[in-house]
Amino acid sequence: MEEKIEEIFKIILHAGNAYSSFMMSIEEAKENNFSEAKKIIEKANEELILAHKLQTELLQVEVSGTKVELSLLLVHAQDHLTMATILKGQAEEILNLYKEISDIRKEIRK
Repeated sequence: MEEKIEEIFKIILHAGNAYSSFMMSIEEAKENNFSEAKKIIEKANEELILAHKLQTELLQVEVSGTKVELSLLLVHAQDHLTMATILKGQAEEILNLYKEISDIRKEIRK
């Protein structure tokens, strides 16, 4: 398990970075900075992919017959990854909604 702790911490790191970036993208969209919001979402997606790859590596270890010990730390990493994955879809949708609101406001001002 010792050698897996570093991998588990990396999942937490990358999933946490993704989550924070998705939240920042929402804030940028709220301020009508849609180009910046999209750039931040792209960065967040890269972090999410890294976390997911690490998770997949752990799954492959277990599938190959080596038991990966279930620990609170592993559950915590999975929680971070799940929350970041859920927030990804929400952030993208919120960005679209803020953009639509912005476009409607521009039309009304004409």
